[in-house]
Amino acid sequence: MTALAETGSEPVLTAPARIAPRPFGLVRHSLALAKRSVLKTLRTPEQLLDVTLQPIVFVLVYVYLLGGAISGSTEEYLQFLLPAIMVQTVMFAGMATGVNLNTDIGKGVFDRFRSLPIGRSAPLIGSVAGDLIRYVVAIASLLAFGAVMGFRFHTGAVEVLAACLLTVFFAFCLSWAFVLIGMLMRSPGAVQGTAFLILFPLTFGTSMIAPKETMPGWLQSWVDVNPVAQLMDASRALMLGGQLGNDVLWVLVWSVGFLVVFAPLAVGAYRRRT
Repeated sequence: MTALAETGSEPVLTAPARIAPRPFGLVRHSLALAKRSVLKTLRTPEQLLDVTLQPIVFVLVYVYLLGGAISGSTEEYLQFLLPAIMVQTVMFAGMATGVNLNTDIGKGVFDRFRSLPIGRSAPLIGSVAGDLIRYVVAIASLLAFGAVMGFRFHTGAVEVLAACLLTVFFAFCLSWAFVLIGMLMRSPGAVQGTAFLILFPLTFGTSMIAPKETMPGWLQSWVDVNPVAQLMDASRALMLGGQLGNDVLWVLVWSVGFLVVFAPLAVGAYRRRT
């Protein structure tokens, strides 16, 4: 604000004092809005039904319908299936990020953020970061249910934690593609439909349900280059033991690639839309 100073009988306008910008403003604002997103999720726990009940349903259906035919026993098939279902669950949780953002923009929530003295991209980054709580809840609930059914780790705590962190990191990076879709589509239904078209070949064109060797040659070729299939193989090796190969390296390369490509595009689309 411009200040008024009196000299004699006439007021004189003086220049406003400049306030030095605080460092790392975008980071601080994004973290504050991420906390808001987490609190919003925790206060409406029904938003977590898709990442708690849905993976349990998948496990029950696949284990008791296909376990005997594919592995000969449900116990053995559970060991093969559960790490892959963990990956699928977190992938679907990332899709919900784009749907929720599209809904909030349609309701005008982000218009209110524009009136605040915060970084322009902070609401978007905060929302995406806040949804990490969904990934953590999904993995924790699935592993707990799997333990009740009889799933057992064959490696140490460090390897299991590495599998969970690798899955979360990959899903977080890929979620920016769904954020971009959420910024481009006009309705939440369109976002969900488009995201499903992307997720189905990525998640089901893998060795999630059956070993790759049982598939036709053309499908095996897709599985070999599918980053989600590589993530599932890496998670199995980290949780159950076995040869890791280059799967972890390729997953990290794909993750960074998704982040570098889709995050700037999503931020640009967000700024144009808001």
